[in-house]
Amino acid sequence: MNKAIVFDLDGTLVDSAPDLMDAHNYVMQKYGYHEKQVSDIRHLAGRGAANMILSSLREEDKKFDANMHKKMTEEFINFYRENISKKSQIIKGVTEFLKWGKSHNINLAICTNKMEYLAKKLLKEMNLIQFFDYIAGADTFEYRKPDPRHLTNILEILDVKKENSIMVGDSETDSETARSAKINFVLVKGGYTEKDQKHIYHDHLINDFTEMQEIISKMKFLN
Repeated sequence: MNKAIVFDLDGTLVDSAPDLMDAHNYVMQKYGYHEKQVSDIRHLAGRGAANMILSSLREEDKKFDANMHKKMTEEFINFYRENISKKSQIIKGVTEFLKWGKSHNINLAICTNKMEYLAKKLLKEMNLIQFFDYIAGADTFEYRKPDPRHLTNILEILDVKKENSIMVGDSETDSETARSAKINFVLVKGGYTEKDQKHIYHDHLINDFTEMQEIISKMKFLN
């Protein structure tokens, strides 16, 4: 019987906020706006370059238009692409858990709102890409999280039933996706969100991936 665990990427498997923040500050400084600390917009790190830049622009006491926002977003992505893994760190226990998952013949996949080519590049440079059977980014399908089809399409491709799958993520976007798809959801603490964990729907909660095998056992996922 096929089993699958589908993961979000940013804030779930990899703490990519420092490299995203560097790209943000590079663009903001270039265009004459204020730089920020990682803590200031960490909650936006998983929502894409356009949202991160737009949020910061709206806080500035200066006028901007859609064309400027588009140019800044493009420069953000270009800078980030070339510096995608300089400061990013793998979340504690991730590599060990992925190895464990493969040893138990579990299909492992990525469901991220990062562009697919950037997701693959980050995973490759973090030496994680070899663990995954499928990687779906923001542009892989015609829809993306929180649309549940971003997740269910992956399961269809892997030929895994919903009841034999788990989604793991760090934010309300991941939670809403899993809930709408009626798939068990494991929430990773301390992710890219402003919401308290109490206000994010989840079936199970972990501090890091050293706790995942115990969760799998409690869920009787491999039975």
